[in-house]
Amino acid sequence: MGFKEALDSGKFLITAEIGPGKGTEIAGLLEDAELMKGKVDAINVTDLQSSVMRLGSMAVCHLLKDHGIDPVFQLTCRDRNRLSLQSDLLSAWVLGIRNVLALTGDHPTLGDHPQAMPVFDLDSVSLLRVIRRLNEGFDMMGNELKGATDFFPGAVVNPGADTEAAFEMQIIKMEKKIEAGARFFQTQGIFDLDLFERFMKRIDGFKTPVLGGVILLKSAGMARFMNKNVAGVFVPEPIIKEMEETKDKVKTSIEIAARLIKGLKDLCEGVHIMAIGWEKRIPAVLEEAGL
Repeated sequence: MGFKEALDSGKFLITAEIGPGKGTEIAGLLEDAELMKGKVDAINVTDLQSSVMRLGSMAVCHLLKDHGIDPVFQLTCRDRNRLSLQSDLLSAWVLGIRNVLALTGDHPTLGDHPQAMPVFDLDSVSLLRVIRRLNEGFDMMGNELKGATDFFPGAVVNPGADTEAAFEMQIIKMEKKIEAGARFFQTQGIFDLDLFERFMKRIDGFKTPVLGGVILLKSAGMARFMNKNVAGVFVPEPIIKEMEETKDKVKTSIEIAARLIKGLKDLCEGVHIMAIGWEKRIPAVLEEAGL
């Protein structure tokens, strides 16, 4: 069962994320993916995550397809103009890739090539509109395609906005993304279930599936770094203290992630697990969570 079929079935969805490395070595990446095979409904492949030059998302998605894993092709607007975005989407379709997550992308100054010229010809909302037009059989200028796509498009939302104005802006952007064609959402990492429950009540009428983001913490320092530097992510002090006092950080991280997943089961349609280098721990998290 593919990701779209799993979503349509109404089951509690599980997606995870892998980040291609800096180079052509793929053995470790495929090993991690094989560990998750059959345990998750799809695997996201990041697109030059954090604006760091890496192996491309499309190539890795194609490899996952060859290994019987349904990928989610993350596509950012940072590095491509509208010509390249449309061409890459057509290429992905021909390679058998069916799920796309439309992203605006981080600015290049945040990555390892800060002198790179940002493109941002489109943003995530207009990219979703482009995907819809390709699905209808036309490019964004209205020219008819010789063979249409039928992508299953998704988008991201950040339920942890730290001000009321930012919170409402996320709701407005989510509405625009749904109008543009988003069929599912994956969220930024969630550590406060009460705040997330408030968000889900606020969007109750949207009727678009949401997969709550779960990040595996590696240390208390990582938690504090995210609180300071990652917009929309807030790790409560009790969780930081838990990571600080534990003698087994891996075991505690798995327990925290599983606890969050159990809490999310009653709030949304699935979870999106971001292990950030700890992909081998994902099966243990799912087992601990009873999934």
